[in-house]
Amino acid sequence: MVRPCRRPALSLDGSGARLIGYGTGEAELSEVKRFSLVKPTLQTRFHIDFDWWSSNDQDWRVYLHSNLCPDHQKTFSRMNFEGQVDWVDPITAEVQRVDGMQHILITHCSKQPGFLSERTAMVDAAFRVFLSNGNVPLSSIELGERLNKSPQIILKTFSGVRVYRGLRPCSD
Repeated sequence: MVRPCRRPALSLDGSGARLIGYGTGEAELSEVKRFSLVKPTLQTRFHIDFDWWSSNDQDWRVYLHSNLCPDHQKTFSRMNFEGQVDWVDPITAEVQRVDGMQHILITHCSKQPGFLSERTAMVDAAFRVFLSNGNVPLSSIELGERLNKSPQIILKTFSGVRVYRGLRPCSD
């Protein structure tokens, strides 16, 4: 009797391979969303894909917490707050359920002096720009203007295989 060998089943989702279990070598890949095959350009708009980020990075809440203003860092450190709040988009009037910490970051902390400085690393600075503008999608050119950085370097950084802080091209 020949027994099938057990091979690791991997999922390739644009952020690298991840182990989803062991199998018999037959088709056992999980259903995953794929990146678009269209290569982003300088006009491609990017945003923070919070859904992707929270499902692919175990420390995403720790990073969000580190971006809170000092008062909210104290408040959130005393409680395990993972609640949802209703947020009304000021342009479309669409009501969305959003993470409470994300909401505080976008509506309060990102508006504080010193939230974005010249010494902030590019990935962190881009993330903070999206927080401060309510996660309105921006192109590499627009990000470059706001960060005083080369749009080509921004594009190269955010259009690669690795996804930084959930910053991904928009699907529109």
